[in-house]
Amino acid sequence: MTKDPSSSNRLLIAVVQAQDAENAQNALSKIGYTITRLPSVGGFLGRRNATLLIGLPDDQRETVIQVLHENCRQRVEYIAVPLESAPLPLPAPTPITIGGATIFALEIEHYEEM
Repeated sequence: MTKDPSSSNRLLIAVVQAQDAENAQNALSKIGYTITRLPSVGGFLGRRNATLLIGLPDDQRETVIQVLHENCRQRVEYIAVPLESAPLPLPAPTPITIGGATIFALEIEHYEEM
């Protein structure tokens, strides 16, 4: 099947924390979206993530973003960072915000289903 050139389609790539991926995928499936889920790992903290690939018409982008916003929450966690001026290498707990969703939207010029 080849895409209708008169309609505009998008591919949303959403990187979410692994613990939020199931809820996000279920919520999107309930409203009729097909999702491809790929395991991934964050580069900075090495935490498990999931990358969701979501194909959709351009006019439905805000709906999907809203569902992701509702199901992927941010959290504050603490990491141990050594104090630079301390005489001993004592780690200090430093708060960082993780989670939520990082979303990329790509315009699709052509696709085929075989």
